[in-house]
Amino acid sequence: MSQSINMAVLIDGDNIPSAHIKEMMEEVAKYGNPTIKRIYGDWTKPHLNRWKTLLLENAITPVQQYGYTTGKNATDSAMIIDAMDILYSNKVNGFCLVSSDSDFTRLATRLREAGMLVIGIGEKKTPNPFIVACDKFIYVEILRSGSEEKNEKQEKDESNVEKITNREISLIASSIRDLSDEDGWAFLGDVGSLIQKKQPNFDARNYGFEKLTPLVKSTGRFEIERRETPRGRHKLIFVKNKRTYKRRSKNSN
Repeated sequence: MSQSINMAVLIDGDNIPSAHIKEMMEEVAKYGNPTIKRIYGDWTKPHLNRWKTLLLENAITPVQQYGYTTGKNATDSAMIIDAMDILYSNKVNGFCLVSSDSDFTRLATRLREAGMLVIGIGEKKTPNPFIVACDKFIYVEILRSGSEEKNEKQEKDESNVEKITNREISLIASSIRDLSDEDGWAFLGDVGSLIQKKQPNFDARNYGFEKLTPLVKSTGRFEIERRETPRGRHKLIFVKNKRTYKRRSKNSN
C-alpha cells in the first residue's frame, strides 16, 4: 500500500484490548499514514485506565462519551458520527476501524461505497458480517512485537495459530485458476490480492507464517517458480496448481 494514503484510525475502547496497541499502530502504518487517531469510551470508568499511558505513547486522542442509558452503546454512535464527519472533510483516503463489534458493519460498508479503503482490526470473536464488510480484516491475536518478552510467550501465542484446511487450499487454488495464463501460472502477488478480496480476514499469520509464499509452499499442493525481473534486482514469484491424476475405474471388457 502507498504511504501517501492518509488514514483515520478510530478505536472502540470499550470493545478492544489495549495490550497490542503498539502492534496495531505498526500494522496500520503498512497501509497508510494514520493522520487521525481517536479512541472512544467513557473515561470515567475504571476499566479504561489501562489505556491512558498508551494513548500518550501513541499520540491517540481520547474522546469522552458518557453512557446515557443502560443497554445502549453511546460509544458506537459517537464513533460512527465522527467517521461520517471525517469522510465528508475529504482529509483521508482510508479508515481503520478497531473493534470486534458487528455494529460497525454498516459503517464499513458505507465508507467503502464512498471509495474509502477500510481496514478492520479486531479479535477472532468478531462476527463475520463486519469482517467481510472491510477490504481487509486483521486479528488482534496475530499481532506480535519483536521484543524478548513476546518471544518468551511464543509457546502460549501458538495456541492462536490455525491449521490450514482444505477450505484455505481450495481458496488459493481457485484464485490461481482465476488468474493463470495458458500454462497455469499466476503471479503470487496478484493471487494474494484476489484472495484478500474473496476473504478479507485471510492472513498468512493466522496460520503461523509471516508471508503467503511459505504458507503456499507448506501445503505441498502448488508449484512455485521464481523468475528474474528485467533489472535483476528482485525475483517475481509465480505459482501453479499441481496436476492431480485420477485413475479411471473402467472395466477392461
